[in-house]
Amino acid sequence: MKINIYYGGRGILDDPTLFVIGKMTEVLTELNVNVERFPLYELRNQITSLPASINEADGIVLATTVEWYGVGGLMMQFLDACWLYGNKEKISKTYMCPVVMSLSSGEREAKTNLQVAWEILGGLPCSGLCGYVEDMTSFELNTEYIKIIEKKTENLYRTISQKMHSLPSSNQAVKQIVGGSKNISLTPQETEQLSKYASDEQYVQQQKEDIQELSSLFKGMLEKKDVDVNKQYIKDFEDHFAPEGTINASYKFMIEDRKKSLIVEIVDSRLKCYYGNFDAPDILCKIKPEVLEQIIMGQMSFQRAFMTGDMQVKGDFRILLLLDQVFTFLNGNE
Repeated sequence: MKINIYYGGRGILDDPTLFVIGKMTEVLTELNVNVERFPLYELRNQITSLPASINEADGIVLATTVEWYGVGGLMMQFLDACWLYGNKEKISKTYMCPVVMSLSSGEREAKTNLQVAWEILGGLPCSGLCGYVEDMTSFELNTEYIKIIEKKTENLYRTISQKMHSLPSSNQAVKQIVGGSKNISLTPQETEQLSKYASDEQYVQQQKEDIQELSSLFKGMLEKKDVDVNKQYIKDFEDHFAPEGTINASYKFMIEDRKKSLIVEIVDSRLKCYYGNFDAPDILCKIKPEVLEQIIMGQMSFQRAFMTGDMQVKGDFRILLLLDQVFTFLNGNE
């Protein structure tokens, strides 16, 4: 059995969280568990690639310290990376134990936030540890506190080794609504490679410059060809429209540098696509032309554009998920 410990504190000498995970490591080692610790403050430039390390673990511990409010920025960056680049299939089989110690207040809320975040990711949360420490010396010498830590660690080992089940949670429904639409399928190896690229700041900056250069080139080509912007993209939507069943939905795409919005109306599974105004669409999308081009060319899904922040969305997200289902840009460009 292998358990990874991801520590999101600052690594200061009197951090009670370090004492707790130290005791947990001792107990797990005695139980012949392979324990690997990941101090996020030392790995801040590699956080986007760290979700790949979960693939080799049977369970993980998310440990952090509340110094004034919340779980801290490093832990949130790690959870964001798990959402964007993590292997969701592996996460769904991975147990997580939250450990939150507080120097001020709010340890219970922070522990709950970690549990909820892991459930939304699709993972399996375990009963964790949280507490307030006023005096570090008295905390370390308190045998009753040490017994509690050891007992919780033993319960974590038992939960993972016996693969205990828990009752379903409503947070799983949130995952299905927000992240359950069709997407480009990636193998764990491709996901790991993508996360490594994302953690390489020089690579990311180069990609941004290349995209900007291509955008300028493409915009110039459109101007030279005298393309009618009032008809652009309409035929693409019409050619890739493939509804299943009866669908009613309306979308308003506010494309950057365009005076008029692209309106996509679906009434009884019939498509009406035009440039103009629509006062009350089900979904309002703000998007750049180059991002919409990538979607039409099958290089990106609508959901991925939303998840990466390339497309801002307002409205009923369940209707947003229909876009990748009724328009076959991904399948049509393979």
